[in-house]
Amino acid sequence: MHTERRSELRAEVLVIGSGIAGLTAALRAAQRADVLLVTKGALADGATRRAQGGIAGALDPADSPAAHARDTLAAGAGLGDPEAVRVLCEEGPAAIAGLIAHGVRFDRADDGSHALCLEGAHDRPRILHAGGDATGRAIDDALVQAVRERSQHGSADGAGGAGRAGGTGTGGAGGSLALLEHTALVDLRLEHGRVVGAELLGADGTRRRVRARATVLATGGAGQLFSRTTNPAVATGDGLAAAWRAGAVLEDLEFFQFHPTALAVPGRYASFLLSEAVRGEGALLRCERGRRFLPGLDPRGELAPRDLVARAIAQVMATQEGRPVLLDATGIGAGRLRRRFPTLDGVVRAAGIDWGREPVPVTPAAHYGMGGIRTDLEGRTTLPGLYAAGECARTGVHGANRLASNSLLEGAVFGTRAGAAAARAQVSPQRVDRAPRAAVGLPRRAETGSPGPGPSCRS
Repeated sequence: MHTERRSELRAEVLVIGSGIAGLTAALRAAQRADVLLVTKGALADGATRRAQGGIAGALDPADSPAAHARDTLAAGAGLGDPEAVRVLCEEGPAAIAGLIAHGVRFDRADDGSHALCLEGAHDRPRILHAGGDATGRAIDDALVQAVRERSQHGSADGAGGAGRAGGTGTGGAGGSLALLEHTALVDLRLEHGRVVGAELLGADGTRRRVRARATVLATGGAGQLFSRTTNPAVATGDGLAAAWRAGAVLEDLEFFQFHPTALAVPGRYASFLLSEAVRGEGALLRCERGRRFLPGLDPRGELAPRDLVARAIAQVMATQEGRPVLLDATGIGAGRLRRRFPTLDGVVRAAGIDWGREPVPVTPAAHYGMGGIRTDLEGRTTLPGLYAAGECARTGVHGANRLASNSLLEGAVFGTRAGAAAARAQVSPQRVDRAPRAAVGLPRRAETGSPGPGPSCRS
């Protein structure tokens, strides 16, 4: 492997990760600081692009942030941080407005208002979609375009702006934004107990060092630890591991959400996520004998919280020797499925299933980690100079189980907050005093510079 060490790159703010949290953090920080945005693959390779279900927000006049917060805390089994949940739900509408300002076109109803949909554990429709089932792609496209336009150069060589070795950019008023794509995080750099940047590895084997006043980890989740996951190939927990090695506190790692309905077929479409919105439109879950099993467990049936639905499916699968359960969308109709879920419709049919006429085999798959690097409401971690946002962060909003469509919202709200705080950061002590729960700590390395009885399908 080629390991030539080039001269040190410098930035005021280093953002690692290019999902919704990293992109919003970089855009916000670049309003006042020189920013280098680093991503493991291409700019659009993260999990955000795969999000189908939508983004939640209290936009309807009959809705309220308080009602959204109640549903969020209830879905999290009472283990969410009430103050973090309040921030998420109160600032959610403004975060959605910011996405619209970046060019995201959410679906509209016939009267021109936002088309709000219902998903599991929400007490009313409050989910926005774009392109039916392509919400993540629409958001990602808009933010990636904004980042590329904001950056002086989009090259993977880090030329220009904050990425220039030996300088902090020439972005003038408002700072600058430079990009490094196809570059992975190796480790955080520590000096006197403070994070001062990162060690990186390019796709060609080149090692790079970046020195930064503030470093924001937005590296996503760790779904690739599991045999079945809806996560992209880049979701290998890099940020979590690097933060842990550096001595940051991790929290709530035991809470990993499994999406109930991933496509259970061999080949290229294995574990493709079938959005909860399909159940919101009326699809039903059945055992292999055709019987529904959720109404006996929860009055909300198919729209019960994800953890309950996923556990119920796993229990039914255990009674039928591991074979998948069936998602029955035939009552929705082929035409409506095609119009409402164009992406899903194409994938399901490409997998050889006419889901307007026959049920779809599905199984739970690792989907989202609620825990991560402990942060405060501004994204500060327990290590000075280090911030975190998005799935790699434990902000406290999800508790033991994330409410449907709150992930994109969390990325937008807390990515913006982390970016703003990182841009303001000075070289000074940093503390996060929020009460720990299930915290995982590690001495810093040497500095280098359940429900009741399960469902059954038995006669």
